[in-house]
Amino acid sequence: MNKIKSEKYKGGYVILLNTLFFIAISLIITLGVAQPLSSHINAGRAFESSNKSFLEAHSVMEEAYYRLIKSMNIGSSQTITFASSSALVTVENTATGKKVTVTSDEKGFERKIQLDLALGTGISFHYGMQSGQGGFLLENSSSITGNVFSNGPIIGSGGNFIRGDAVSTGPFGFITGIHATGTVYAHNISNVDIDKDAYYVTITNSTVVGTQYPNSPDLEDVDMPISDAQISEWESDAAAGGSVTCSGGKYVIGDSVNIGPKKIPCDLQIKGSDIVVTLDGPVWVTGDISIENGTSIRLSSSLGVQSLAMIADDPGDTAGSGIISVTQGAGFAGSGTAGSFIFLISQNNSAETGGTVEAIDLGQHSNSLIVYARHGLIHLGQTVNVKEATAYKIRLTQSATATYDSGLPSTLFSSGPSGGYSIVSWSEI
Repeated sequence: MNKIKSEKYKGGYVILLNTLFFIAISLIITLGVAQPLSSHINAGRAFESSNKSFLEAHSVMEEAYYRLIKSMNIGSSQTITFASSSALVTVENTATGKKVTVTSDEKGFERKIQLDLALGTGISFHYGMQSGQGGFLLENSSSITGNVFSNGPIIGSGGNFIRGDAVSTGPFGFITGIHATGTVYAHNISNVDIDKDAYYVTITNSTVVGTQYPNSPDLEDVDMPISDAQISEWESDAAAGGSVTCSGGKYVIGDSVNIGPKKIPCDLQIKGSDIVVTLDGPVWVTGDISIENGTSIRLSSSLGVQSLAMIADDPGDTAGSGIISVTQGAGFAGSGTAGSFIFLISQNNSAETGGTVEAIDLGQHSNSLIVYARHGLIHLGQTVNVKEATAYKIRLTQSATATYDSGLPSTLFSSGPSGGYSIVSWSEI
């Protein structure tokens, strides 16, 4: 009896032990399956967060790029948010354009995208001064430091210096009354002192230190570096920023202010001692521009290597309006980055049509100014010193000088047929 009972208890222990083994094995199997599955789920969630962070970074980068190419406001460091995407954007000026970095963080998973942008080829100025068929007239002690290129005559008063090469194109090319420290090219050269070589068909009363090349072929005319189409593009960019309200046919700036892009549908007068006008974008004036009384005009530091234009262009009166005058005491400065300049552009065409109206009359300024009048006359007088001047006709008087800047061959603009941004690289870092 006891033996039977002992065997019965023994059987119960076996069943209990087997059950425990089964449970243990089941737990081992369950844990063996659950742990990889959990890891897989966690990895999936991490992948999802990482991908979301990556997509957010790209979405915000596209937004930042759009703002840049459309000249919309974007800070040097800011968070851009739209829909469910948000990321930190930093914009850095580089020697050739901009570097944009976007950093997105989704649940601790950070992704970073970098975009390198280069400004367009820009506009090339290869001469200290360039004129159309109206040519150059140098009076008093005026001089030019840099090469001079003219589709018309170059006429000095006897002792005017051109510290560089001088070129007068075509079969009517004529240079007289100057001292050129470089080489001279013209069909006819008369009363010129030339420190280097001379290329000509005829030459009279001149000295040539270098080699003479008689019966040389005439050089061909060269078009102006900024086309009317490009100027129209800048005018459109300015107009896109809205228009100001004029009073009595005039818009007066008498205090320090930031302006641009902006269209001014009347005359613009900037005056006031020690005021600073900062350009954030191009300005188009459909009348005359007058800058006087110690005013300082400069480009926003955020523009980096870019240049900007102030344009005087009245399509309804191209012969009598669109005049720019700058008196003594006015100063101009770029953004603070080398190669950044302010352009004063007049579309007045009086000189081209036989008139005598001066499209640009410049009395004095600082070294970051370039003046341009494709169809008109530029007058540089007193102690003016410009980086470059291009016009249908140019007249220098008194002690005016023009000093060419080495950065001009690749002057860059943020818009226009030769401007804009091009993508150098777009990648994750």
